[in-house]
Amino acid sequence: MKKITIINPEKVSDKEAKKYKNRRASRAIVVDKDGKIALLYVSKKKYYKLPGGKMEEGESRIETLKRECREEIGCNLEIIGEIGFIVEYRKMFERRQTSYCYLAKVKGRQAMAHLSKKEKEEGYKLKWLTYNNAVKVMEKSKKVSKEGNPYVISRETAFLKEAKAILSN
Repeated sequence: MKKITIINPEKVSDKEAKKYKNRRASRAIVVDKDGKIALLYVSKKKYYKLPGGKMEEGESRIETLKRECREEIGCNLEIIGEIGFIVEYRKMFERRQTSYCYLAKVKGRQAMAHLSKKEKEEGYKLKWLTYNNAVKVMEKSKKVSKEGNPYVISRETAFLKEAKAILSN
């Protein structure tokens, strides 16, 4: 899988990074039958994110992605291809996170999402947007969200921009 970028705004050194915990996650740009993309709006913190999340022990990237999308957006997926991966260094958590992103389409009917307690508390809301609108709300999140997660916003924007060529075909 292709590396898209490294997000390291705090300039974590290689020496520091060696002490960091590793976290791996799978994410997707999920497209419905109308060509719209699934984004989760984190209403309490005013930012958007792609569906996906942390890989559990023994899970593959694809298993994680399918589980997370059933939980967060109530959809089964058909994986169309790989977008790439992004590495983030988060100094506050002493964490190195690698997020793998895929392009997928909704398979079958959408069911009800099963959000975690934390996701419900943060006000996760599913939005289906055109590609152009998805990029616009992500860009707006950078400017508006004081509480939003700048790592997430940068990561998701990079994934959306990388996917543009694939989605155009």
